[in-house]
Amino acid sequence: MGKPTGFIEYVRELPADRLPLDRIQDWDEIHQHMPDEKLRTQGARCMDCGTPFCHTGTIISGMASGCPINNLIPEWNDLVYRGLWQEALDRLHKTNNFPEFTGRVCPAPCEGSCVLGINNPPVTIKNIEVSIIDKGWEEGWITPELPAKRTGKKIAIVGSGPAGLTAAAQLNKAGHWVTVYERSDRPGGLLMYGIPNMKLEKESVVMRRLNVLEAEGVTFVCNVEIGKDLPVETLLKEFDSVVLCTGATKPRDLPIEGRNLKGIHFAMDFLTANTKSLLDNHCGEDFISAEGKDVVIIGGGDTGTDCVGTSLRHGCKSVVQVEIMPMPPTKRAADNPWPEWPKVYKMDYGQEEAAAKFGEDPRTYLTTAVKFEDDENGHVKAVHTVQVKWGKNDKGQFVPDRIPGTEKVLPAQLVLLAMGFLGPEQPLLDALGVERDARSNVKADYGSYTTSISGVFAAGDCRRGQSLVVWAFNEGRGVAQACDRYLMGSTDLP
Repeated sequence: MGKPTGFIEYVRELPADRLPLDRIQDWDEIHQHMPDEKLRTQGARCMDCGTPFCHTGTIISGMASGCPINNLIPEWNDLVYRGLWQEALDRLHKTNNFPEFTGRVCPAPCEGSCVLGINNPPVTIKNIEVSIIDKGWEEGWITPELPAKRTGKKIAIVGSGPAGLTAAAQLNKAGHWVTVYERSDRPGGLLMYGIPNMKLEKESVVMRRLNVLEAEGVTFVCNVEIGKDLPVETLLKEFDSVVLCTGATKPRDLPIEGRNLKGIHFAMDFLTANTKSLLDNHCGEDFISAEGKDVVIIGGGDTGTDCVGTSLRHGCKSVVQVEIMPMPPTKRAADNPWPEWPKVYKMDYGQEEAAAKFGEDPRTYLTTAVKFEDDENGHVKAVHTVQVKWGKNDKGQFVPDRIPGTEKVLPAQLVLLAMGFLGPEQPLLDALGVERDARSNVKADYGSYTTSISGVFAAGDCRRGQSLVVWAFNEGRGVAQACDRYLMGSTDLP
């Protein structure tokens, strides 16, 4: 602990983001960097607690409390304070294969459980993390590291999202030959196409790391859908083991009147097409445009926020985000104590941008859509909504009840459904004949990751359901251990 009184002397400070009205004019990253000296001061705020919660990754009340990959946070905070950046990078890489991703897109459950956060703003853990890794890239400290020897074992990983990439990195370190199959035209999965460029840059951040993985010996095979372009039998025959990391990509639908109208899309289709067009030809063609349209986004969460930010960059006429849940309190509620994840009101980047352009937060709470209205040409022209109140039904379950007299009609030429996901797509799992659980996820116990088929493992959202990127990293590392142990009888992977 470099500065025992740092948490008393210094206040929380983050680098300023680019101004909202400026950043919606482009697709560049919204965050700016902080000078080293200020970062060292922020590192000094870490108390090096006798019992730190920031790196526990414990599940409390159904939410992560602390870092699920057990980052050595107090250690690298202290090293940053001392100016020992390369040593801080070494500590960071011990638990996190890709801190440049989590440092940008993780909601930072570590900060929610920071002990300093009991009565003061928590340590800026997320910003320090991304600053460490960015400095590592800038200084040239991150270079391909080839395994000392090869085992001769061949592993196929299906899916190149966060879990698949982490498993690939770890299994390659163990000396196995790893081939990652991706049905899209670029590897990266959610990191490439599910998260917009202004939040996670593709060429300078995602592709940079993928290029290192390739240089280390990982093979990426794109435009190949297992079970369609390549039979599952071939996969099982040609590889010593298979790891399923396909994600939970089946979107939740909204089967109300008018759902079949044109102009209504799943959020991920909207986001994916936009990023692909941006990378292919700088948004010249082949994407779902919000330009000049009244946009209604149904659903909150990160995906809804990304739809808001993307629509603004297209030049939408207006944007409304319909949220069925109540507005969170501005401070922790009595039933949401530390170190639980704080369920409090905040404006993410998309809402900040909408407020700057249109004058207010685009979210409308305790509201649900009940009908999509036709413009008489088969295209949506409005969304009919009603306010709800939450109460218990005769089974004791919390359900929303409509409030008569609160109906409202929102103009909409583009509707985006961002209501989460129902689990993995089933055709591949059907072709494999792998057993599933009651939620349609691949049945495999946490820790063993073993499916009903010998030599086939599953990790990430396809096993646990929709979750955080950092949990995918946790499971990617875990399944690599399990797969390595299966192939070699033991494992030295961390």
